[in-house]
Amino acid sequence: MVHLSFHGAAGEVTGSCYLLQTRQARVLVDFGMFQGGRDSEERNREMPAIDAHALDAVVLSHAHLDHCGRLPLLTQCGYAGPIFSTPATFSLAQIILRDSASIQEADAERENRYRASQDRPIIEPLYTVRDTERVFALFRTVRYGERKTIAPGVDVRLFDAGHILGSASIEMRVRDTPDAREMVVVFSADVGVPGSPLLRDPTPPHEADVLVLESTYGDRDHRGRAATVEELVELLERSRAEDGKVLIPAFAVGRTQDLIYHFGEQLRAGRIKALSVHIDSPMAIEVSELYKRYPHLFDAETCRLRAQGYDPLDFPGLQYAQTPQQSQKLNNVLGGTVIIAGAGMCTGGRIVHHLRHSLANPATRVVFVGYQAEGTLGRRLVNGEKVVRVHGEEVPVRASVHTVNGFSAHAGQSELVDWVRPVAHAKPRVFLTHGEQPQREKLAARLRAELGLACELPMHGHSVLLAPRSSPR
Repeated sequence: MVHLSFHGAAGEVTGSCYLLQTRQARVLVDFGMFQGGRDSEERNREMPAIDAHALDAVVLSHAHLDHCGRLPLLTQCGYAGPIFSTPATFSLAQIILRDSASIQEADAERENRYRASQDRPIIEPLYTVRDTERVFALFRTVRYGERKTIAPGVDVRLFDAGHILGSASIEMRVRDTPDAREMVVVFSADVGVPGSPLLRDPTPPHEADVLVLESTYGDRDHRGRAATVEELVELLERSRAEDGKVLIPAFAVGRTQDLIYHFGEQLRAGRIKALSVHIDSPMAIEVSELYKRYPHLFDAETCRLRAQGYDPLDFPGLQYAQTPQQSQKLNNVLGGTVIIAGAGMCTGGRIVHHLRHSLANPATRVVFVGYQAEGTLGRRLVNGEKVVRVHGEEVPVRASVHTVNGFSAHAGQSELVDWVRPVAHAKPRVFLTHGEQPQREKLAARLRAELGLACELPMHGHSVLLAPRSSPR
């Protein structure tokens, strides 16, 4: 018997975690952090019903925090087996997890100073930098397309998801017993958007008995990329004319690099005369340098630019704020200056400081270019709240808030349907995850109407029994 259980990203977007169990093996797919919501910290500290000692392997789809952010908890609980990922995902995970651990340690230190003043017991950080080093020692890299046995009766093949550098969808070939019929279980993980800059388009599956499909934007399609860039350029020009400032909360991995590419593209085409763009994120700076170490993962257009002598991740007017002092100086710059800073959902990082300093200024424009989860500061701003709490302080929102759709790194509804289409004839059993309930329901309705696929919508903690096809392949 093959069981699949859902321990995160089921009825919600964050906390990706799935456990596949057979009579021979136990394999975990992703172990991400919950983000947004008042109980996210508590949920991150609570281990799911998974025996870390009994796991044979972990497969990591990509290095975003909501997919890799709780891996150090596994080693805390005794896991010492392999973690399989692409080489680029391993490189990115080292940056992401070290940064996360530093934040965990700093937050715990700050909280414990307060607790000491109240004569309350201290807390431990969720994990430490030392914990992450134990995790890194467990990584084993797998190239796209390479088939590898990772546990008894379980082979894995990773194929390009086109989401961020190194991101992968996961094909598992599973046998419950040595003489059992093989079952193909595919985890889409996060599917990217065809035609996005820098990276190659997502590769669809070619075979699946079971499909675990993301549904982040399952209810709608994204605006076209060209119209999106045009809207952003118009916002920049208006801000420059009004001597204002543009704040763009952006994920350090993926979104920041896309924005740099598009700004450079507009300059090369002569659509913008000059730009002053500050990347205020040490992590984003480090990630951009990492992208340059994996040019073989770039798409054809990016390779053509490089061949012509252009750096797709640089342009005149692009500046970096590494130190806190450099970041603080940006509080006083105006004149249409663009500040791109993390975190993308305004859950922490330097963007929060810029918002606290600039939200009350009507000349400020806050431009959201990505998904904002429920409970985050970003979602509250998008929802139009007039006063928000930032670092314990009530801040009036006089800045204009804009949502520029079309920069998402997640496939929209039609793109998800197209991704599934090559295996639809085989009528795989489909589970929709990594999406809030309305998005899942609308994607399920379209998959049923267009491809004849009945979809299941598992919730957190649900477990299902999987069966191979009744006839051999």
